[in-house]
Amino acid sequence: MSTLFQHAQKLDASGQVDDFWMLVADGTIVATGTGGRHPAADDTVDVAGRWLVPGFIDLHGHGGGGHSYDDGGEAITIALAAHRAHGTTRSVLSLVANPLPALIVSLGAIADLAATDPLILGTHLEGPFLAPDRRGAHNPDHLIEPSPAALEELIGAARGTLRQITIAPELPNALDSIPVLVEAGVAVAVGHTEADFELTRRAFDAGARILTHAFNAMPGIHHRAPGPVVAAFDDTRVTLELILDGRHVHPAVAALTFGAAPDRVALITDAMAAAAANDGNYRLGSLNVTVRDGLAVLSGTDTIAGSTLTQDFALRCAISQAHFSPREAVTALTATPARALGLGHRHGSLAEGYAADAVLLDHDWRVTEVWADGRQL
Repeated sequence: MSTLFQHAQKLDASGQVDDFWMLVADGTIVATGTGGRHPAADDTVDVAGRWLVPGFIDLHGHGGGGHSYDDGGEAITIALAAHRAHGTTRSVLSLVANPLPALIVSLGAIADLAATDPLILGTHLEGPFLAPDRRGAHNPDHLIEPSPAALEELIGAARGTLRQITIAPELPNALDSIPVLVEAGVAVAVGHTEADFELTRRAFDAGARILTHAFNAMPGIHHRAPGPVVAAFDDTRVTLELILDGRHVHPAVAALTFGAAPDRVALITDAMAAAAANDGNYRLGSLNVTVRDGLAVLSGTDTIAGSTLTQDFALRCAISQAHFSPREAVTALTATPARALGLGHRHGSLAEGYAADAVLLDHDWRVTEVWADGRQL
């Protein structure tokens, strides 16, 4: 079956095109153009002047719709459905710190799911290689130092689906572990760290290419101690994750970040189970989380425990509060995360040869339809 999308305002990293059409077949974009001259198709979608953008890619999220990715099975399916309804067509499933045997089981379960669902890109291990004093919403009892044996077990359990891992580079063996992970095809991120500017630069030179949720769980910018964020600003190889919900990072700081690292900011959700769900009490790994007015904190504390963000909200926040241009905002949800994962040749653009993932948005930037692999979700 082939499908023709017509009369669209296309917007992706290459810019805006009016009266755009796109032909998809077998899950791939096979032709694009403008105006009324286009190939025939089995089915036609009249975009009717709405925005047509690539499907959103979430590098870093823990759940949604009332369920956590750590819980496996049906919980993952429900959580993914909640985010897909908000435009996220491809997801990396993030796991918090847990005992190594539990992480190995989770990695295997997600590898099984990814084998049958191509919209699951794989796993992100946010723990267990984190600095205890910057652990955020990770159980300190489950934090360990990286070792060759632990890396071998984790990489093996994922069966080629470990996409990203967060490491605090000050931990023993951390800098030596980065090239091992890169060689295995894993994108290494610096995060949950006390690392200073120089140590972060050494981690990037060792092969790390992502900064986990910039500004959160790391030293801030000081005029005599620039820290990991400025190290990431200075290195054009590095993608900076940003949680743009108006709470984790002020929109003015988000604007500063994008100005310092244009087209290198990836808007993530870092969402826990309460995303696209109700306030209440939840679990994040082995820890209790309370959500009130959409703010998730470790129960009995003021420590933020992930977000309740969806990527369409991040898009609107980027445009209306941080004053990104629409092209910049869409790029931060599509082409930039695709490139960070080494998937920029297949995902993140509405061009011939790319995956047929698309989101239709009204003129208030709200999702009206979502398509992935050429089928409507």
